[in-house]
Amino acid sequence: MMVLHGGTFIPVIVRNYTHADFDAMIALQAECFPPPFPEELWWNEQQLENHVRLFPEGAICVEYKGKIIGSMTGLRVNFNPDEPKHRWEDVTDNGYIRTHEPAGDTLYIVDICISPEFRKAGLGKLMMQAIYQLAVKLDVKRVLGGGRMPGYGKFAGEMSAEQYVEKIVQGSLKDPVITFLLRCGRMPVTLIENYLDDEESHNYALLMEWKNPFRMD
Repeated sequence: MMVLHGGTFIPVIVRNYTHADFDAMIALQAECFPPPFPEELWWNEQQLENHVRLFPEGAICVEYKGKIIGSMTGLRVNFNPDEPKHRWEDVTDNGYIRTHEPAGDTLYIVDICISPEFRKAGLGKLMMQAIYQLAVKLDVKRVLGGGRMPGYGKFAGEMSAEQYVEKIVQGSLKDPVITFLLRCGRMPVTLIENYLDDEESHNYALLMEWKNPFRMD
């Protein structure tokens, strides 16, 4: 499909990543999370191997001129709406997704990564649409994931995380992640403290879902 980048429409391919893409996936992580971000937190080959072996349908990437410029990874889990709070590392097995439930009722987003050069091209929305289409195909109840709140660090001294989220939802403030997810159709579920070790977000995340409109339950 075509996306607008630098005033020009360019052709990109949305597809599943495979073993052949592992080096490119790790290079993308290095591009997106340069030092002082710790290198050991980039995807490693064992994690990627698990992604394509345990749930290849949830391993999504965007390619441009043979280069991977975006990726999104998911797994299936069983989610209890009455007990929504959790940590990223527990649900995703620290990104190794050995917690994947082949018959799980929820498609959970593990990670989204977009090359800094292409962050205004709408690649995140394309990959999210692919995840929604997969959710409908698999007949799961929802797409779910914790949204980081990287903008909160600038306001933590003057408002609570709850107040920050309220202003984002009202539109009086914008957050790079939460505002993006809202524009993708995700709805807030609950604020989670200590979701992920994330200094910018003060370890908070907003759990957000997209309900499968073709499910009646």
